Amino acid sequence: MELQRRSGILLHPTSLPGTPGVGTIGAAARAFVDWLAESQQTLWQILPLGPTGYGDSPYASFSTFAGNPLMIDLEDVVARGWAEAAIIVPPDYIKTAGPVDFGAVVWWKMPVLKAAATYFLQHASAQDASAYKKFVAEQGFWLENYSLFMSIKEFYDRKSQEEQVHGAMWSTYWPSELARHEKKAVQQWLAQHQQEVEIQKVIQFFFFTQWQELKVYANGKGIAVIGDIPIFVAADSADVWANQHLFQLDEDGRATAVAGVPPDYFSATGQLWGNPLYDWEAMAAEGYEWWLARIKAALELVDYIRIDHFRGFEAYWAVPAGEETAVKGQWLPGPGHRLFQAIRESLGDIPIIAEDLGVITEEVRRLRDDFELPGMKILQFAFDLKEAGQGGCVNAFLPHMYSPNCVVYTGTHDNDTMEGWLSTASEEELALIGEYLEGPGKTCPRKDLYRRLVQLALSSTAKFAVIPLQDIYGLGSQARINTPSTSDGTNWIWRMEDWMLVGEQSTEVVSWLKRLGLLYGRNVVAVVEPLEKGSETPQG
Repeated sequence: MELQRRSGILLHPTSLPGTPGVGTIGAAARAFVDWLAESQQTLWQILPLGPTGYGDSPYASFSTFAGNPLMIDLEDVVARGWAEAAIIVPPDYIKTAGPVDFGAVVWWKMPVLKAAATYFLQHASAQDASAYKKFVAEQGFWLENYSLFMSIKEFYDRKSQEEQVHGAMWSTYWPSELARHEKKAVQQWLAQHQQEVEIQKVIQFFFFTQWQELKVYANGKGIAVIGDIPIFVAADSADVWANQHLFQLDEDGRATAVAGVPPDYFSATGQLWGNPLYDWEAMAAEGYEWWLARIKAALELVDYIRIDHFRGFEAYWAVPAGEETAVKGQWLPGPGHRLFQAIRESLGDIPIIAEDLGVITEEVRRLRDDFELPGMKILQFAFDLKEAGQGGCVNAFLPHMYSPNCVVYTGTHDNDTMEGWLSTASEEELALIGEYLEGPGKTCPRKDLYRRLVQLALSSTAKFAVIPLQDIYGLGSQARINTPSTSDGTNWIWRMEDWMLVGEQSTEVVSWLKRLGLLYGRNVVAVVEPLEKGSETPQG
């Protein structure tokens, strides 16, 4: 896939402002799209959209196909006549500003959504009922199993809490016949819990209706959406429960080995993700049908797909189940070219961005390049002194080393913010940045240095440049979205504030981004006229 020169912003919908408890995909999302359009940005990158569980990570979802109910905009649900206004009034402890308290939001919002779904089933107009029926028919290949899974899960989660059983999940706590997804047991559950299962389907209908309309709105403003799917799926998910033969599990449904990465930039003991690993031979025997369905479903929601941990397709780090860290793993071969050939034959030249960070070998590069998949470049990795060398800077993350068909970021969701990173950078690193920006022996002011680095990303030869919103506003480490290998309750909770979309500072940032886009030929088809002498020099 050959990219066209564009730029945009990385921001997950849960970080949007102005709605009770958590960002949603209603009016606030449209306001953000308007802000992007005003800034002449034509890319909006998000994180995975699936329903999150323990830890609140969008990379550990109950389903790779489903949408996160917490993102549903309740005011929009009422406006459509799908619920009564009285039920959506939040309690006092649910705030419209500040960090997301996922536990409190789930406690309040999920019962509200279920009440709205019940109301919808009783009062939906003929047109809405028809749209819902069509949705169920089109999405049935995943929706039926997901809705069953969530119904069973909620029942046994409550039971485990009453019995004070910790860490209960389908493979360790459900009755064996349900855990094994036996047809008779599943049908019996559906017969006894049909209303609960149907409510789960309606909630997904709410999400998909709102998201599809938001995507149409964004596309209508010239903005493409970059989605994100992690290579692996969560153990506690409908994906694994309903497709156990496609994963490396024992006869009880428990993983025999789990996913992670060896020690790297982020962690001295590696990252132990704990996801069950695919049985790639079983996948191949079915023509990779599950993966094809996954990518097709993602492309219904977004315009481009970033696949997290792309290198795992060439070889993956397998850690024996039960290990406390990822150190004692081994590299095992993935599906490699076979999978992507099947994707190309089925779907054509699809818009995939390869997250090719970490331990990257020549074989991984060949897999990426043979299918012309854009890779990623991270500016925070560009000024590593260990990579500078004696004779000059040959670090692959420095802009002069880029091949154009790539995506450059100042940082990702796993990095500190640029301002936070700069605040802890060594004098030697800052000196290297100064020389790179100003020339040999030169330095540059520390003040607003984050802006110089945003400008460096946009001026690079990378076809796509995507900047986290936090780096556009120079926010410090308090705005970091995730710290890998931690679970202290501070991840995924950051929300932007209203002033970042409206007001004097927002107006100045919009003007700055527009000017950068013109200067560096992004998002516009126009010739940039040089500034006249005496005119104001653009910031950055």
